[in-house]
Amino acid sequence: MGEVLVGTAIFACLAGAALVSLLVYERFPAHHRQDDTGAVVRLAANLFVVMSSLVLGLMINSAKSTFEAIDHNVHSFATQLILLDRSLRQYGPETGAARASLAAYVERIVDATSATQRTPVVANRLSELLLNQVGDQLAQLTPPEARRAATLQAAQQQLQKVIEQRWELVEQSDGSIPEPLIVLLVAWLTLIFASFGFRAPRNATVVCTFLVSGALAAAAIYLIVDMDTPFSGPIQVSPAPLQRALAELTQ
Repeated sequence: MGEVLVGTAIFACLAGAALVSLLVYERFPAHHRQDDTGAVVRLAANLFVVMSSLVLGLMINSAKSTFEAIDHNVHSFATQLILLDRSLRQYGPETGAARASLAAYVERIVDATSATQRTPVVANRLSELLLNQVGDQLAQLTPPEARRAATLQAAQQQLQKVIEQRWELVEQSDGSIPEPLIVLLVAWLTLIFASFGFRAPRNATVVCTFLVSGALAAAAIYLIVDMDTPFSGPIQVSPAPLQRALAELTQ
């Protein structure tokens, strides 16, 4: 929802700047409407076009890197869940309660994914308690032999890895693009669109061009910001790895 409001605000700024410039141009004094003035305005706009292009490229690269990193971490997280369940199963029937708690944790996040269209690897208190419960249940086990002791130790290490990966995903979920950079980019684009309206003819074609251009530019920034937060919005990491992990745990 936040990204939608950002996109709407950006569209209002860009289209509004172009339309206001178009409307007030005729009211400027004659010496402000000379060719030399228009040339200077276009020169300044060209400067901001170059700077905006560079910043957009950096934002796309940053958002892409964040998305790919989180997608990789989700796959790794699901794999670690499966390996943990394998270790618990290898230990013996005494880990039945721990396996049930682990399966309940994975089922919870998969169900939340289906209900909200979000990948719910987030700072959820109940999910954290379920993982802690697995650790408590493992701590209560007393291995009768060295082989089981080694298996239990491996399972505890894998559980610790799962918890660490979960918190890594939590920390990555807020995105990496600084808000001041987005504000600065929008300010530059607003000036560029304002220059479009300078000396532009007043007709429906020009107005429609301004509106469509503003909408497309705002949509592009919206998608970049949305990609930078892969657990919400239309561009999300796939929950399929977690669903496959749940299928493995419940076999």
